[in-house]
Amino acid sequence: MGMPVYVIAEMSANHLQSFEQAVEIVRAARDCGADAVKLQTYTADTITIACDRPEFRISGTVWNGRELHELYREGFTPWDWQPKLKKIAEGLGMDLFSSAFDSTAVDFLEEMNVPAYKVASFELMDIPLIQKMACTGKPLIMSTGMASLEEIEEAVQSAKQAGAAQIALLKCTSAYPARPEEMNLRTIPEMARHFGVPVGLSDHTMGIVAPVAAVALGACIIEKHLTLSRSIPGPDSVFSLEPHEFKAMVQAVRTAEKALGAVSFGASGEEKTSKTFRRSLFVVEDVKQGAEFTPSNVRSIRPGNGLHPRYLPEVLGKHAAREIKRGTPLSWEFVVRS
Repeated sequence: MGMPVYVIAEMSANHLQSFEQAVEIVRAARDCGADAVKLQTYTADTITIACDRPEFRISGTVWNGRELHELYREGFTPWDWQPKLKKIAEGLGMDLFSSAFDSTAVDFLEEMNVPAYKVASFELMDIPLIQKMACTGKPLIMSTGMASLEEIEEAVQSAKQAGAAQIALLKCTSAYPARPEEMNLRTIPEMARHFGVPVGLSDHTMGIVAPVAAVALGACIIEKHLTLSRSIPGPDSVFSLEPHEFKAMVQAVRTAEKALGAVSFGASGEEKTSKTFRRSLFVVEDVKQGAEFTPSNVRSIRPGNGLHPRYLPEVLGKHAAREIKRGTPLSWEFVVRS
């Protein structure tokens, strides 16, 4: 609590197998105001196998009809790039870490000395993999797309038992793109209450509304895919933000943080000058000394220089202690109170 929302730019496959484009995405992330860049560390052979059985054919997503191994051959980030990208990101003042998809990826990322690990939603039930990451002692960020409460509990407890002392969960809807009506962002504060850990959002919706709403509900991490241009076809480009959109998201998140503030009653600093324009009791007709105060000559109006409006019933029926000109703020010195 009290820390700024941590904004992660997910590169995923948006580099399109071009190291130069990967570098440009890292630089764009910095220019957009991201705190970190996240990669994915796998190869087609570490994440699946080449097989033409129907089980390995994708359906119901933007990758409909594609074979898993072929998709991951296209989408993986070459491992020899990753230390170079980390150095570039750190030189620009950002963190860089990755989602590890098998034990060899964890070993590789440990050699890189990444500052944290990400568990992808689809790997949340791979308990041995989570334990391998947790054993490093690094902070662990776990996405929870598709997961039941019991599955999340098992992953969290397994991570803790393996040595993870810093765990964060991300509410996630594993649809690409995700529809706003399936986001169920009200789960975020409940996850924080139930697990007692920081909770954020890994977002696959189009646009920036969901991340801002998530921050309003208490999300302290926002992860969103970043591409240089959706017009460049790629496995993830259709549900990624372009740099100007990502920057707008970060700015909106920062504004939302400021607006949330703290529990506060009474006038804020800038409101104090506005208190002058509240209502108060004014003499609205010339009143002679000894004349009775009536609804026609005393009213509750703006500005706020006179008596509090709560005193109107007490003033009405009393008499003027002296002559009073129209437009004079009423005070007790003008009222005969005996």
